Amino acid sequence: MELTLRIEKFIHGGQALARTEDGKKVFVWGALPGELVEVRVYKKRRSYVEAITTRVIEPSDMRVPPQDMHYISTAPWQICNLAFENSIKAQLVQELFAHEQLELPEFSIQTDGVMQGYRNKMEYSFYGDDDGLHLALFVRGSHHKQITRGSTLAVPTINTAAQELCENIMKAGVRAGDLKSLIVRASQDGTVAASLFVKKESFAPLPLSGLNGLRIYYSTPKSPASVRTKLLHEIGTVELSDTLLQKKLHYDVDSFFQVNIPMYQQVLHEITRHVLPGSVLDLYSGVGSIGLTVTDSQELTLVELDEASVRMAQINARELSPNAKVVHASSEMVLETLIDKTTVILDPPRAGLHQKLSEALLEAEPQCIIYMSCNPVTQLRDVKILSQKYITTHFYGYNFFPGTPHIETLAVLQKK
Repeated sequence: MELTLRIEKFIHGGQALARTEDGKKVFVWGALPGELVEVRVYKKRRSYVEAITTRVIEPSDMRVPPQDMHYISTAPWQICNLAFENSIKAQLVQELFAHEQLELPEFSIQTDGVMQGYRNKMEYSFYGDDDGLHLALFVRGSHHKQITRGSTLAVPTINTAAQELCENIMKAGVRAGDLKSLIVRASQDGTVAASLFVKKESFAPLPLSGLNGLRIYYSTPKSPASVRTKLLHEIGTVELSDTLLQKKLHYDVDSFFQVNIPMYQQVLHEITRHVLPGSVLDLYSGVGSIGLTVTDSQELTLVELDEASVRMAQINARELSPNAKVVHASSEMVLETLIDKTTVILDPPRAGLHQKLSEALLEAEPQCIIYMSCNPVTQLRDVKILSQKYITTHFYGYNFFPGTPHIETLAVLQKK
């Protein structure tokens, strides 16, 4: 189904909004506000449809050529300049808070201006044809794949190592149907490690080539996700390290670590200004990259559920803060850790805080809550709940992912 539409604006999630003649909403990828475009509908619902731009009839002055052929899959906002992208991201956050009638301190979207080569982690799929095995990405709005040799968003060593590994897999005679996905990570010094997810437990080891280390996991075909069902092989060293605020932190290919280190350091610098003297609790702590870098408190507690991240957090704590306590648990299951804490640091996944945790924070009343978020929608929901006893004194926006609709925000809440 093809439509010709006038684009109104961007919405949360990254699509642009248009309407059919009968008023039905159309959420469009690949278009900018004000443009007249032709689109192909790929999903129909009772109250809306979703579509992808196939031709731009009247382009916006803000439109620029995308750097990636597969930009719709990885960086759908590569079609606009960075200044416009930052202004739209700030506007979307402001609209969220205004809708809920919550007062938001004045802020802007901070960026370092780097639009390519900033990602230290990429995930690829595979595609096989008569020419052999290829790295691939899923086409947005379909179950199809498109061949790629990498992404301009990734640090170059990731693309090189991923391509070399793909060639080694092809030489081993492996079919694309036996493969699920590939996750590749690189540290700032260029060291690269990867996790390969396969569908057969009999999968043989592979040479490293451009990799420092490789884990090969059997991943149950029952799930489309990259599930670590069983470790089949570990070849080389999969541990990486990076320096944040002059402190060296270790992580491995499977543990959580921020993907844009220069921008992450901007956030950490800001957080150090707001951590109060006294006991500090870092929830959803990952490998400890926030708590262990922003404070020298002798009363630091790190709470993390992911086992791979906990292992690295324990190593980092021993080296950087021997008195720090690392707790392997979900944040909402160890609410007693909130007792008597002066500062609580939060960096939850996109789903935001569990309701039990929000309620426990209101009961414990730490003096300061520092809340970093990768999803302003759920952060707003949580800040609104906490506003019963807290005021948002500082708010910051960051463009960790230029060319994409993703927004990172930091809210500093002080007890009323």
